[in-house]
Amino acid sequence: MVVRKSLSLNFLKPVMEFEYQLDQLAKVLIDAKKNSSKTQSKIDQAKMDLANIKKDIFTSLTPLQRLHLVRQADRPTTLDYISYLMDVWIELHGDRGGNDDPAIISGVGRFNSKTVVFIGHQRGKDTKDNVARNFGMASPGGYRKALRLMKHANRFNFPILTFIDTPGAWAGIEAEKLGQGEAIAVNLKEMFSFEVPIICTIIGEGGSGGALGIGIGDKILMLEYAVYTVATPEACAAILWKDSTKSLVAAESLKVTSSDLKALGIIDDIVKEPVGGSQYSPSEAADNLKSRLSSELQSLLNLSGPQRKYLRYQKFRSLGSFYEPSKL
Repeated sequence: MVVRKSLSLNFLKPVMEFEYQLDQLAKVLIDAKKNSSKTQSKIDQAKMDLANIKKDIFTSLTPLQRLHLVRQADRPTTLDYISYLMDVWIELHGDRGGNDDPAIISGVGRFNSKTVVFIGHQRGKDTKDNVARNFGMASPGGYRKALRLMKHANRFNFPILTFIDTPGAWAGIEAEKLGQGEAIAVNLKEMFSFEVPIICTIIGEGGSGGALGIGIGDKILMLEYAVYTVATPEACAAILWKDSTKSLVAAESLKVTSSDLKALGIIDDIVKEPVGGSQYSPSEAADNLKSRLSSELQSLLNLSGPQRKYLRYQKFRSLGSFYEPSKL
């Protein structure tokens, strides 16, 4: 996996600075040959205490801090996860209409010896790559490419795995001219009609209709620190209060975290991440995701196609329902 260079988050800087100083102290003592067992024991204890502090920090992250975390450049992307999850795989290109959107990647692979189709948003690994991939914001051609592959999967009875990581669909004038809203709407409609298993995983930032364009599935999984929202907190604050500095309030109100969305029934399950996020240990994060995908896929394969369609429809029909006691 390629790791992208990134700056540390503000709320982690004191911990990282202390961690760096501990490492430097240990090196100095080793070089000076004064690293006694007692001194080493104290250093090890300090590192354990620091790890516990770090764990407490990540347990109590605010929604906005989680959003900043998943926007870090070194967080694994769809292609990073595909490389870990698939035994072998090949990327397929084009929507058969003259477009090949690099913000959406798709292909066929072997997952635990089972042929699957994978689709996901793809952010860049640096500024140049981000510009080339439009920061993971897909065009109409990207969603039509995804639909072409999903129809292929349904025809040949291949399960579909999607990976969501986008701030939203491309909102440019050209995208509207090419039918952005129609492309997403058709994907929503068609994904309800497929009889093959569909598992969607929010691996980073799941934003608005851009996320929903590949987000209709039998199971919706979400990485622990990922966010899923109808609009970015910055956009929400600008719309409601004409003040983007109120993004913290907006993030709290939008209920964007995995725990909030699990409680609301929007997602089905949370996939554990290493302390520090999946960027801290990509292989551990990928192992956790692979284990969960394996069990969910096996469960879905035990159902018939019509059963999966019915349950998928009922799942989304029930979203947003609530009980309101009658007023006597």
